[in-house]
Amino acid sequence: MQAEIIALGDELTSGQRLDTNSQWLSRQLAECGIQVLFHTTAGDDLVAGCDVFRHAIQRADVIVSTGGLGPTADDLARECIAAACGVDLVRDEAVVELIRALFARRGREMPERNAVQAMFPRGSQPIPNPHGTAPGIEIQVPRSGQPPARIFALPGVPAEMREMWTVTVRNSLAALTGHDRRVIRHRAIHCYGTGESAIEAMLPDLIRRGRVPSVGITASQATISLRITAEGPTSEACAAAMQPTADTIYQCLGDLVFGEDGDTLQDVVVRLLADRGQTLSSVECGSGGTLAQWLSAADPDGRVYRGGWVLRDPVSIAAVLENAGRVTESQLPLTKTFVQTLATNCRTSFQTDYALALGPFPPHGESASGPPPVFIAVAGRAAVHGHATPYAGHPDMLLARTVKEALNCLRLQLQGGASR
Repeated sequence: MQAEIIALGDELTSGQRLDTNSQWLSRQLAECGIQVLFHTTAGDDLVAGCDVFRHAIQRADVIVSTGGLGPTADDLARECIAAACGVDLVRDEAVVELIRALFARRGREMPERNAVQAMFPRGSQPIPNPHGTAPGIEIQVPRSGQPPARIFALPGVPAEMREMWTVTVRNSLAALTGHDRRVIRHRAIHCYGTGESAIEAMLPDLIRRGRVPSVGITASQATISLRITAEGPTSEACAAAMQPTADTIYQCLGDLVFGEDGDTLQDVVVRLLADRGQTLSSVECGSGGTLAQWLSAADPDGRVYRGGWVLRDPVSIAAVLENAGRVTESQLPLTKTFVQTLATNCRTSFQTDYALALGPFPPHGESASGPPPVFIAVAGRAAVHGHATPYAGHPDMLLARTVKEALNCLRLQLQGGASR
């Protein structure tokens, strides 16, 4: 069984608002064992909306739409569905009274315009909306040579949409799939340290089309994620089907793998230190405090991350970033030794087991002489390790990639049992 999700609204097609409803619904449909093949977005236009629903009816067994069920003239979902199904709209007086009662409970009189929310395509049924004036629509659509398609139209307000899904739509889909119901599960394995194509080359035959379970690969700010997808009668069956593939990924990639599913590098670093009963501090030159912010979010209780310095004073930073052409190399703190000294001093001042230092950050990216370096240092009780990483790549990911590089240095040292 395959699905299409339709999001309606000019605010989506104009880019004024992000469509998070479709993301959430995709996950819910996978829980029901229904594969989502299409995400479609249309503005508040009757012709476009009718066209979207007509196409969806032909190519999807289940269509879930959000938005367009309000009382205003630009809310066109009900008209679009009726036209795509070839039926007229009829008024449900019982729903009118429900909407009127909702307004009365709020101490207001229902505007007559809201009665349009009780107009339904003939042959459909309302989906109750306990906390809003926009009931949903459920309708079965006959198709020539195919089983009927099922449309579920829900409001665009996320809280209302999610409640209606949980209370009503999910149960309808469970009844629809019946004894043949299957589930779809995903397992994401995250890597850091090399590029997308290099990782694919290290995984023989895992990412080919048609493989079961399937493996997809994506990149996000230098983190490479491998998403394993399996379908089966139960979650346990899916997990068992995915495990051999996960084992192969771990065996082939080794310490390039840092975590799974919701893990970030900072989460893993905090967890490793917590398991060892150790603490961390940080010092940054010119990063704006990104490292401190990430570590603070990963350790909200402060059991591992004690705090850090974000240095922006004119002596140590501005001279490097703004006056590099007017001073000698010996006057610049652009050395590995300088950053190692910062790390050592930070660890001592915060009395932590480790300190992580990085910077200074160049004001721009790659120059004619090549990518400038950013230095990283990890100070432990017994030794300080440091190296330079090129400050190169797309401008939008330079900072994030460099901070991840620093976190990965500490992760590898902790996992490798390096001397403290």
